[in-house]
Amino acid sequence: MSAPPSPAKKTGVASFRPKLLIAMMLVVLALTSLGLFLAERKVAIEAARDLLQDFRNELAMLHGVQEVRHGALAERGRTLARRPRIHAALEDDALDLLYPSAQDELRDVLTPPPQDRPVSSDALQARFYRFLDRQGAVITPPDSHSAGELPPAVEAQLSLPDTPNEQQIGYVRHREGDAAASLDELLAVPILSRESGRVIATLVLGFEPVEIGHDRADPDLRSGLYLGGRLHLLTLPEADEGRLAAELDRAVTQPGAEEKPLQMTIGGAPHLVFFKKLNPGSLYPPAYEVAVYSLASALARQGEIRTHALLAGALLLCAGLLASYILSNRFSAPVEELAVTSEENRTERQRAEAALESTSLELQRSARFSADASHQLKTPVTVLRAGIDELMTRENFPPAVYDQLSALLHQTYRITSVIDDLLLLSRMDAGRLQINFGTVDLSRLLEEWIDDLSALPDDLQVKVETNFPPGLRVAGERSYVTLIVQNLLENARKYNVPGGYICVFAREEGDYIALCVENSTSRPIPEAAREHIFERFHRCGMGENIPGQGLGLNLARELARLHGGDLRLVRSDDEGTEFEVRFRGAKVNSTVLAHSA
Repeated sequence: MSAPPSPAKKTGVASFRPKLLIAMMLVVLALTSLGLFLAERKVAIEAARDLLQDFRNELAMLHGVQEVRHGALAERGRTLARRPRIHAALEDDALDLLYPSAQDELRDVLTPPPQDRPVSSDALQARFYRFLDRQGAVITPPDSHSAGELPPAVEAQLSLPDTPNEQQIGYVRHREGDAAASLDELLAVPILSRESGRVIATLVLGFEPVEIGHDRADPDLRSGLYLGGRLHLLTLPEADEGRLAAELDRAVTQPGAEEKPLQMTIGGAPHLVFFKKLNPGSLYPPAYEVAVYSLASALARQGEIRTHALLAGALLLCAGLLASYILSNRFSAPVEELAVTSEENRTERQRAEAALESTSLELQRSARFSADASHQLKTPVTVLRAGIDELMTRENFPPAVYDQLSALLHQTYRITSVIDDLLLLSRMDAGRLQINFGTVDLSRLLEEWIDDLSALPDDLQVKVETNFPPGLRVAGERSYVTLIVQNLLENARKYNVPGGYICVFAREEGDYIALCVENSTSRPIPEAAREHIFERFHRCGMGENIPGQGLGLNLARELARLHGGDLRLVRSDDEGTEFEVRFRGAKVNSTVLAHSA
């Protein structure tokens, strides 16, 4: 009969209801606040993602237009290089003839469009052109007017550190005093030799850069270009422009920074800043397209959403608090009964845990003792074997002594075998046996062991019959699969009759491979002993004069189970005794690398 609850327990149960109510209210409040926060964050993230996608779409359109224009100009450059006079001037280093020869070919590129038609983004009208030599230096034209007027400082920016093998895109500052037209876009087209296929010169064309977003309907998003630590084509207050340039200078050096926008305060209002490199992989200095988006309108929309969310959250919070009050009253009713039952169960559990811990310690000590004993026995047996080997090398003993020494030496090998089996069993008992799974050819393994069995000197004259297909493959470690097969075959040979037989057959059964070993015996295993044949050191009353320690079947079954199979006695009658071991097929466990016993 259980004792009545103590006053302390009753006090604890009585305080459970308000604690449960407070806890549930806090949970509802936390979940509501989290929901509001996540909703607001989702709106902000989606807005930033949409803006970034719009910016990327505009850049993609710009890059498409530029690729078409650059492709046409590159083809014009290659066509120019194939002209005999141009090609001869480049191949023969007659650079004084280069620009006069190219003047007529590039006249239409430098011809301005009609005054009544503005330059479109896909027009092939260049402001200037220059040739670079094999080292990437600018070849100065004799008449700069025909090739486009350039100040010496701008012309120096056209050179490259090396001869390019591919088309290059770049930007240079031009007309520093005019902010509205301070940049030129460069297209460097390599010119190849017809004889060697190598780059012999580079044609550099300068254009007015295509401005993205000039027809954008959203006035909150403005675009510009960032080059060499300065912003171009984007009008901002001087202080904000300096801070933005510093932030961009830091961000462009960080990997993956282009995937997320910068957050800055510009003109007293929060802004998002997007940037994307315009000339990746170019030998010219990197240039970035920059877009600045004002968050004033977005924040106003977020305020409206936040107000609506707060109203919905307040209603949800009131409903949650009411539900918490009702549920706390209902849930706290059976708490007193649960507290008493829990106390009784706790006592029983502590008792069971103590007994389990004691049993676990005993098992660990037993496994540790078996392993230590096996290790300690190997040394004296090895010393004994070495001494017997030394005695057998002497020549002054009678033949009977040598026979006794040979018998003793054989016994040392038997002892070593027993020690190895005990050590393997102790490792399995302690759960420290590691099996490295692989593919084992069971058919070939059986053929090898049957050949060895037939070659052994045997007074029984046992015949071996086989019936298994070639190429049976199982999942396991070869050394342990070999030990299983060896124990079964040796067991079938030892417990046989003169002139008897051993029948070995194997077959596939779904995902498993079944191996059966049958032998003819003088008498079957007694019915009462069959349930003990897999126990260690058990000989079932049939092996009094047969060598062995009674470990083979136990060891073989434990190893078979660790391989995902099993070993069982199929039958034992007047016609013979049959054992069956099952392995998992290699196609089932082909992906398994290791298994911890």
